[in-house]
Amino acid sequence: MSDFLERMKAAAKADVKTIVLPEGEDPRTIEAAKKVVAEGLAKLVVLGDPSQVKIEGVEVIDPKTSERHEAYAAKFAELRAKKGVTIEQAREQMDDATYFGTMMVKMGDADGLVSGACHSTANTLRPALQILKTAPGTKLVSAFFVMCTDKEEYGERGTLLFADCGLNIDPTADELSEIAIASANTWKSLMSDEPKVAMLSFSTMGSAKGEVPEKVQEATRLANEKEPELALDGDLQLDAALVKSVAALKAPESKVAGNANILVFPDLEAGNIGYKLVQRFAGAEAYGPVLQGIAKPVNDLSRGCSADDIVGVVAITAVQAQMAE
Repeated sequence: MSDFLERMKAAAKADVKTIVLPEGEDPRTIEAAKKVVAEGLAKLVVLGDPSQVKIEGVEVIDPKTSERHEAYAAKFAELRAKKGVTIEQAREQMDDATYFGTMMVKMGDADGLVSGACHSTANTLRPALQILKTAPGTKLVSAFFVMCTDKEEYGERGTLLFADCGLNIDPTADELSEIAIASANTWKSLMSDEPKVAMLSFSTMGSAKGEVPEKVQEATRLANEKEPELALDGDLQLDAALVKSVAALKAPESKVAGNANILVFPDLEAGNIGYKLVQRFAGAEAYGPVLQGIAKPVNDLSRGCSADDIVGVVAITAVQAQMAE
């Protein structure tokens, strides 16, 4: 287990939060729930059929028969009244486990939610945006992975943050700058060293021309304008961002090159492929996609996740809930 995950688990145990898992029908969720309870990482609520889902030490709720169903439906109808949602429609929506679980977070009956093992990112994000909304000052919701490798020379003893690998398909330069700043703030809250953000491209400091390098260069300019104290540089190729000897050749004046711990990818295609390459070829632990910018902690999972991945994201979500207070 990585140092990062050990820290997250220790922090989660120190101030136990209630996390809801809507996917009680998924065997990985059940296995993960048993591990979370055994390790004392969170108080869990699993949504599913109590006659089918039996986990010692875990509250299992069927949204359709819950005593909270009507109160949640009434609140949801109130929240969505301007969109024309009726109480009848709200009641039907509360039959959906992800919507019900998100309402648990909204109403203070849970501190965070983790879903996505057998549902798409949209299925997790849509209820969160409709019910919880974005955090104050947030312009863009984005997603990141914490990647824990055995390459201690990179990042913080092998741990790096990759963004956006799960949500924004083709961010503009301004959106890319917001992803970079949000990721730096997330890093500060989770890790011990200072964020060093590399804005990635197939070009280093303008060495190649094209729409992508130009977008990344503009995003770098905007991010530096918004947060001048932040260590952030680009455009940088991956090797220039991480390898000191390459950085010395390609970007000798950069304070980030060769030392990056946050990698911001130019688009979702690059980010998604990049994290999966590192996960599969290097055997890295990949925790996420973790969402940043939601008013309360709601986190997605890759549909290829393992039970241990779910445990890790539950621990991260619990720590985010602590920080939200």
